[in-house]
Amino acid sequence: MSIWDTLFGRAPGYDPTDGPEFNFGRYTDAYKSPANYAAWDKSLLAFETGNYVESCEAFMAYLLDEREGNVKWKTEGGKLYFEFYQGSKRVTGFADDEQLRATARVAHLDANNADLLHRLTSMNYELKYSRFAIDDDGCLAIVFDTPVNDASPHKLYHALKEMALRADKQDDLLLEEFGDFLSPTEITHLLELSAEDKTRKLDFLRRRIQYVIDYLGKGKLNPEEQPGAVAYLLLDLVYRLDYLLIPEGHTMEALERMHRMYFAREDDQPVTYKNIRLLRELQHLLRRAPESFAEELYAGKSTFGITLPANHDRLVSLIDNELPNMDWYQDNGYVEVASGIPGYIVGYALFNYAVPPPDRSLLQLYYRVCEDEYFRELGFKQQFLDRDGRPARRAIRAAITDIISQHTDVYPRLRPALSQLSFDNLMDFGRSYLLMLRELDLSKP
Repeated sequence: MSIWDTLFGRAPGYDPTDGPEFNFGRYTDAYKSPANYAAWDKSLLAFETGNYVESCEAFMAYLLDEREGNVKWKTEGGKLYFEFYQGSKRVTGFADDEQLRATARVAHLDANNADLLHRLTSMNYELKYSRFAIDDDGCLAIVFDTPVNDASPHKLYHALKEMALRADKQDDLLLEEFGDFLSPTEITHLLELSAEDKTRKLDFLRRRIQYVIDYLGKGKLNPEEQPGAVAYLLLDLVYRLDYLLIPEGHTMEALERMHRMYFAREDDQPVTYKNIRLLRELQHLLRRAPESFAEELYAGKSTFGITLPANHDRLVSLIDNELPNMDWYQDNGYVEVASGIPGYIVGYALFNYAVPPPDRSLLQLYYRVCEDEYFRELGFKQQFLDRDGRPARRAIRAAITDIISQHTDVYPRLRPALSQLSFDNLMDFGRSYLLMLRELDLSKP
C-alpha cells in the first residue's frame, strides 16, 4: 500500500444494480461554484504574498467538484499531499517549500520495446509542461514538476490539465497497441459496469450504426449529389454515440478523430471523400470484437474538461445556421435527414461546448426523448415516447418545467414557450424544441 492509500484510503465498491447509475456526455469543469471561485482568489493572493504551499492547497479546493468527489488533499508537517482523478487515471503529488511534483501512472512497463519508447519520446515533444518517464516501480508515468515559487494557479491549471488529459487518453490507447509490453495500473478507483449494461451499450452502438448504413444503402440519397445530407446523418451518429456511450480508449479516439477529420480547416478534401472516411471508421467500430468494446466501458471521476465554455448566444448561432436546412429535406421527403439535423445540432453543441447549465440540461433531455427505448433498457422509468413513437406531451412538458425550476434562482427570466412545442412526430418536435431553446432568456439579474 502506497502513502496515497494510507493518507486517503480507497473508494468503496460500486453496486450497478442499485438504480441506473450512469453519467452521460463529456465532463466539464466550467460549472464552478462560488466556493470554487473564492478558493481561486485565495490561491492567487497566497501566491502573490509568497505563501506557496497555502496557494497550492487553495488551488486544490478550486479544482474540487463536490458532486464528483474528484480531489483530496492533506497537509502534514508543512507539506501538502494531493490526489485527483481524471477518468481512468489517478494523479498524485506533493508541494513543499521547494517544489511541486505531480505524477500520473499510465501503465506498468513489463518489457522494453523500441517502438513504444520511440512513441513516448515523440509525444514528449508535444507536451508543454509535463513529460513521459519511467518511475522507480517500473511504471510508465507522466510527470510534472516545478519550483514552488513558479507554481502560480494559472500555470498549475494548464500543467495539471495537460498531464491528466494525456494520461487518461493514452493508457487505453497504449495498452491496446502495446499490450504485450504493458499492463494496467492505478485502476482500483474505476466503477465497473455490469455485463448486462455493457451488452446494452454494445447493442445500441451496433443498432444505431447499422441503421444509418442500411438507410444509405437503400439508395434514397445520392452521396455525390447530396453529400451534406450524408454528413448530417453521420455526424449526428458520431455525437450521439459519444454522448450516450461515453466510451474510452479506441472508440473514444475514433469518434474524436472523425470529428477532427471532418472539420479540419487545412484539409481541402471534398465532403464526399470525408463522408467515405467517416463511414469506414463507423464500419470498423461495428466489426470490433465485443470484448474490446466492453473493456472501454467504465465510470470514473474527472477534474478537467475538454469542452469550451460557451454562452447561450453560441447555441443560438448554431441553431440559426443549421436548423433552416431542415426545410428542403422535409419538403422533398427526406424525413430521416430532416430529423437528423436537430440531432446534429444537439450533438455538436454537447460535444464541443460547455453551454450554460439550463441549455445543457435541456439538450440532454432531447436525447432522453429521442432515445427513449435505450434509456428504458438501462433502467430509467419515465417514458418519453408513446406506443406510436410520438413524443409524450405530458411527460416532456413536466420534465422541462422541472429543469427550469432547478435554474430559476440563477436565471429568473427562464420562461420556455411550451405552447409552441409540436408533439406530432420526432421531426417536428426536434424543430420546435430547438426553436424553444433559441428563445430562452438566460440573462441574470
